[in-house]
Amino acid sequence: MAPPAAAPAAPAAPAPTTWAAPSAPPFGAPSAVAPSPTPAGSASPAGGAYAPPAGYALPAGYGTHAPAPGAPGAPYVGAPGAASAHRPSGRGLGVVAFVLATVVTVGAALGAAISAFAIGLGAGREIAGRPFTADFDWSVLAPVRESVLLAEVSFWLGTALGVWALVQGIIALVKDRGRAWAIAAIVVAALGPIVFFTILQGFLTAGLGAGTGIGG
Repeated sequence: MAPPAAAPAAPAAPAPTTWAAPSAPPFGAPSAVAPSPTPAGSASPAGGAYAPPAGYALPAGYGTHAPAPGAPGAPYVGAPGAASAHRPSGRGLGVVAFVLATVVTVGAALGAAISAFAIGLGAGREIAGRPFTADFDWSVLAPVRESVLLAEVSFWLGTALGVWALVQGIIALVKDRGRAWAIAAIVVAALGPIVFFTILQGFLTAGLGAGTGIGG
C-alpha cells in the first residue's frame, strides 16, 4: 500500500511593509497665508480676469467697495462730472449787478438831464438880464440852487452805486455767478460817468441857449 501524498506547503506570508512619510514638495511646504487678491477688474499676469487659486475663497464683500482714485474704473481727477459738482450754481449775483448798474446809469442820467436844463435856463436868463462881463458871476446860479443840488446828488449817488455795481460785477465774473450778466454790468457801470457828463453838457447847453435866447 502506497503512503499518502504529503500536503502542499502553505504559501509564505508577505513581508510587512513599513509606512514612510511623504517626501516634501519640491518648493517647500505650502504657506498658510493666502496671496493678496488682485483688485477687481484688473488683469492677471496671464492677461485674463483675476480668479482665486484653488482652495482659497475671496473675503465677504470683496469687490463691492468703490475704487480708489487712480485705480482702474475710478473717475480721474478733473473729470467734467467732478468739476460740475463743485461749480457754483445760480446767476443771481451777476443779474443783480447788471440791474443795479442799469438803474443807476439811467437814474443819474435822468437827474442830470432835468437839473442841467433847469440850470442852463435859469442861469441863461440871469446872464441875459445883466451887462456882459469877462468874468463869470456865480451869483447867476442863485435862482437855480435846487437844480444845482439835484445835479450834485445825482452825481454822487450815481458814483457810489455805480462803484458798487462795478465791484459786484467783477466778483460775479470771478466766481462765475452769471458771467454774461456780470460782463454787461461791468460795461454799463464803466460807461455810467461818460453818459452822465455827456447828457449834463448837452442839456446845460440847451438850457443856456433857451434862457439867453441864443437858440431861438
